[in-house]
Amino acid sequence: MKKLFALRGAVQCENTVDDICLRITQMYDELLLKNNLEEKDIVSVIFSITGDLDIINPCTALRKSGRAGELSLFSTLEPESKNSVERIIRVIIHCYLDEDAVLKHVYINGAEVLRPDRAKILN
Repeated sequence: MKKLFALRGAVQCENTVDDICLRITQMYDELLLKNNLEEKDIVSVIFSITGDLDIINPCTALRKSGRAGELSLFSTLEPESKNSVERIIRVIIHCYLDEDAVLKHVYINGAEVLRPDRAKILN
């Protein structure tokens, strides 16, 4: 039996099209691989992005990679706050997994500082 879950992840990027496309793809692929998730089981993908990353929308970056062709994607600007980590893209993937699944969230390329408790489990 399957249950609805929300997988989380984050990645730090340089403000270039190439780096954002690369990092988004790495994070997405790692989330799918580590959670044994297929795109057919994904309901939606929501990105938030810090204001200093303005060269490309993360939804566009993911679609450029040939992934998520039929999925509902959405992106929003992360609220500014003091002492926040710069150049971060966060993601929540709503998906169906086996009801006893142990979620494996992904924080990579400098985003590990956001959730060191999660990053240690995965690395």
